[in-house]
Amino acid sequence: MKAQDISREKSTELFEKAKNYFPGGVNSPVRAFKSVYGTPLFIERGDKAHIWDADGNEFVDFCCSWGPLILGHNTPEIREAVQSQLGKGLSFGAPTALENQLADLIIKNNSFIEKIRFVSSGTEAVMSAIRLARGYTKRDKIVKFEGCYHGHSDSLLVKAGSGLVTFGETSSSGVPKSFADETIVIALNDRQALEKVFNDFKNQIAAVIIEGIPANNGLLIQDKEYIQFLRDITNKNGSLLIFDEVITGFRLGFEGAAKYYDIQPDILTYGKIIGGGMPVGAYGASNEVMSNISPDGNVYQAGTLSGNPVAMAAGIAALSILSKPNFYTNLEKTTQNFVNELRQFIAENNLELQIFTIGSIFWFAFTSEKKVQRADQIDPASMEKYKIMHRELLNRGIYFGPSGYEVGFISAAHTSEDLEKALNAIKESLLITFG
Repeated sequence: MKAQDISREKSTELFEKAKNYFPGGVNSPVRAFKSVYGTPLFIERGDKAHIWDADGNEFVDFCCSWGPLILGHNTPEIREAVQSQLGKGLSFGAPTALENQLADLIIKNNSFIEKIRFVSSGTEAVMSAIRLARGYTKRDKIVKFEGCYHGHSDSLLVKAGSGLVTFGETSSSGVPKSFADETIVIALNDRQALEKVFNDFKNQIAAVIIEGIPANNGLLIQDKEYIQFLRDITNKNGSLLIFDEVITGFRLGFEGAAKYYDIQPDILTYGKIIGGGMPVGAYGASNEVMSNISPDGNVYQAGTLSGNPVAMAAGIAALSILSKPNFYTNLEKTTQNFVNELRQFIAENNLELQIFTIGSIFWFAFTSEKKVQRADQIDPASMEKYKIMHRELLNRGIYFGPSGYEVGFISAAHTSEDLEKALNAIKESLLITFG
């Protein structure tokens, strides 16, 4: 049965005011709810696995601030660490012992990096990694994959053109064509295309960049053999392999997708999960590669808020919990049980829907295809079904990201009661979605 629409009166009022201040009324485009029904929900607070909007509606949250809140909202250890630091200062633009402590915690538990540099966002981490790759190899061209998102820096806001191997076409106004001409965009899981890239642009490719597990345009899980192929072909051609682990780093496990594939990338990037959800990012590599970063080397990168003490304190608290034995094993088991019950329901009702999952990440794909590994396998028309599902879930107190291309996340804060409520709501919503 279709549920009654939630009240959005206060959120709608706030959204109308916001349009006077911000382009489209938002400070990040996907928040505008353009891909789903209704106006955006303005969130007032969060606790554990729950959030509340301005109208007082309560939701079980599977967006988790787009992934980094693996411990849920308002985690006591993180909150107390932040509050303690607030009394000492917000920003110094100078080194602090907290930077050492967080770096030590990361590097001692992550065998894939030897040195790290903190920045303020995932976008900044990837932008810096690209510059480092170019500086280290003395080459300019970058290869990325259609369906992988790496933040909004100019050289990565590109999409594939027509043909097997093409220079990227800008996907945003304001990005010079000359920037896009340094980025080659090809399809995922296409060995022939990548081989052609290295033949056509011999000794010009600085790096190949891929999301650890592509999870910004659906959950496009790649086979280990393909990732090993990326490692082999970049090694062979003197290019670097960059894993963008802004989503997968510290989410799949403490060592992320690099550990999952057991493959050593040359550079890795991370996002705000390492700051307990605070604005922070990082990139890391071997001592040799990182020695090219200023002030040791000639690749310049700086930031007044890099290593911000409040974010560092939050990160130490968060990662101390994530590094405990069986944290990831238990979270993955919870996710698998959740997904398996939904899969059984889907099979019993013969619904044209797949749920792809890895670690504590999952994604609804409205398709009959058993394996989706490329962006062009996703039918844009299928997003109409997600729109219906999303509305019905909100009306039942379940919050997912406002786009069918986005993945869902389970946190350690989700209780069995939370998950049971979500399962019932998803099942009811799917029956309405498929009519």
